[in-house]
Amino acid sequence: MEQVEALDRRIESLRTQVRQALTAGDRERVAGLRRELREAQREWDALLDDELETAPRVPAPRPATGPLLPVREQVHQALTLLGAPAAPKLVVAVHDAFSTGELTPTKLTSLRRDEERSFQSAPYSRPYYLCAALTADLLAPARGLIAVSTWPMATRVIGPLSQRVDFLTAAINLADHLDRLAETGPNTRRLLWRFAATIPGAATSASSMSPAEVADAARAELAIHIDDDRSHREAAAKRAVEQLSPAQQLFGTRLGGVAAATGT
Repeated sequence: MEQVEALDRRIESLRTQVRQALTAGDRERVAGLRRELREAQREWDALLDDELETAPRVPAPRPATGPLLPVREQVHQALTLLGAPAAPKLVVAVHDAFSTGELTPTKLTSLRRDEERSFQSAPYSRPYYLCAALTADLLAPARGLIAVSTWPMATRVIGPLSQRVDFLTAAINLADHLDRLAETGPNTRRLLWRFAATIPGAATSASSMSPAEVADAARAELAIHIDDDRSHREAAAKRAVEQLSPAQQLFGTRLGGVAAATGT
């Protein structure tokens, strides 16, 4: 705990220094401080991984009967709650916290390929598709990230800062959702702690956190990264719309795909 608290104080100090350097217009110092801040946040992530490995998992109660949604709809619900591209493990964690029925990462393995085949055979015949997040540099599928086709292209593009921005965005959406609920179960609080533990100022322990505090802390950090991330994403999204076919805009391109799409 002492190591966590010391790292939390360091991150808070770095955030304050970033704001001061921004106010002073010292761009070189801002860049250096942000590198330190990202490294400190990576250390937070490593500490959280250690805690998640040892923390007991409390299964959510399941109703004995009742119809279950298809897998793609369960995934769509989880992604809609998060509001950002996510890895299968996070999608499953959100589903476990709020929904019934079993959903495992293995069920998501072939889902995106099935969605792509469906789009290729009958484009836009479904109201949405579970598609790929695209890397900002190559416009290729981002490894292990699932998105929703109805989101703006800029939301589905992943730049250098986007994974942290998406993590904070998801934390805000999750915390706001929990804040509206009359009751929360152990799995929902475990999921919230998974986010809060890597956001400076969100909580000192799982028992002391509140959804509102987590959301406020996430918004404070998001303000540091959002402008730079948006500029990267919007530029990449513009290239994607101009250069890629409709299918490639949803599922990405492979080597030579951009050239083929543009006829060069």
